[in-house]
Amino acid sequence: MVPVLVAVIGGYLLGSVPVAILVARAYGFDPRDVGDRNPGFWNMKDQLGWRASVPVFAGDTLKGTFAGLLGLVAGGAHFSGPAVVTGASVVPVYAAVAAAMIGHAWPVFAGFRGGRSILTFAGGVAVICLPVFLLAVGILAVLALSTRSFAIGARAGVFSVPLLQPLFTPALQVAATGALMCLIGLRFGQAALAGRRS
Repeated sequence: MVPVLVAVIGGYLLGSVPVAILVARAYGFDPRDVGDRNPGFWNMKDQLGWRASVPVFAGDTLKGTFAGLLGLVAGGAHFSGPAVVTGASVVPVYAAVAAAMIGHAWPVFAGFRGGRSILTFAGGVAVICLPVFLLAVGILAVLALSTRSFAIGARAGVFSVPLLQPLFTPALQVAATGALMCLIGLRFGQAALAGRRS
């Protein structure tokens, strides 16, 4: 239980770092008060453009990656084949990534008002199963270029993860990835409800 506890606490604290809010402060605003009020990459891109929002993209993704790596180390760094988490490291890695996503969504350092955890999830997938992450990025790139829409490519990339993962991991890990994606769905649902009330 100690590795899982370390992974959860460390993952949550990493996820709670409010990257978008810190970047936005340099420009004199709070992303939770403008646009769609989501303190994440998409809202920052709408407010500041691509170049200024790159640190948010990188920071939110790396939160998931660093959390996953923390879980990997805490669990004894067990992996098989081309960087696929296995054995005793599976539970700590998933716990750390889930905690990072929860930290991003409900950050202790930002009044528990956070984002939707999509990039944090993606960063975690890079540790959970690197081949799937790379294939998903490839799908994102191809569709973004062919449709001229990064949003379409990004959605396809994210939703391709549980479809590609059975090629590399057991069904239980695919189900765990689906559970992580449910956190994203929960955040979108909460945002929709908040929009109706306002």
